[in-house]
Amino acid sequence: MWPPWVKATPSSTATGATCRSPTFSSPTLKDIQALLRDDPHQPLSCPALRRVLHRARLASSALRALRSAFASAAPSSDPLDRRRHGLVLYFTSLRIVRRTFEDCRAVRSILRGLRVAVDERDLSMDSRFQAELQVALGCRQPTLPQLFLAGRCLGGAEEIRLLHESGELKALVDGIASLPPSASDCEACSGVRFVLCAACSGSHKRYSEKAPGFRTCGECNENGLVRCPDCFAAAL
Repeated sequence: MWPPWVKATPSSTATGATCRSPTFSSPTLKDIQALLRDDPHQPLSCPALRRVLHRARLASSALRALRSAFASAAPSSDPLDRRRHGLVLYFTSLRIVRRTFEDCRAVRSILRGLRVAVDERDLSMDSRFQAELQVALGCRQPTLPQLFLAGRCLGGAEEIRLLHESGELKALVDGIASLPPSASDCEACSGVRFVLCAACSGSHKRYSEKAPGFRTCGECNENGLVRCPDCFAAAL
């Protein structure tokens, strides 16, 4: 059964008229130009083209939002960089809280006794380490120290002490690169794990010739320090 608009009347057949589909408004040159420019303020005369363009813009906006969300989460999704770092220790060298300082020193002593390479991150020397630890643990005020193995948190001072006494810690770190004999007495940083920034000499300011004046140095932290290249290379 043909639709009514397909059927041709005898008079139209006699005069040679052809059957036509319903009339649809076709896009004009201005519509195509507006589509290429992606101009939301340019009116379109074709209703069908307006609907298609509206859906395309919605999809494009959604993709841009997802892309920006993934991009913003990428730097903090894996702050420990599991592919490169085996053991990562977050601690502090400040003696303001005696108990915290003693716990950090005890865990560092245990790890040095195992003679394994550890990426030591002192929160008192670089505030960026605190942000990393907050993301990794999902809390705003994490306690110190905290030891990570391949991105997995092993715990604080008490957990590490129990693992060490039971022998489980030695089994867990088995296979990690050994610590070089001279790593504990680094000549470059004397065991501090940080050195002065060579680009700004520790001032955290650099003179810019393009825009005359001093600008913040992007090579170092807020204290004008960079990680000791010798100690950092040994921990990788």
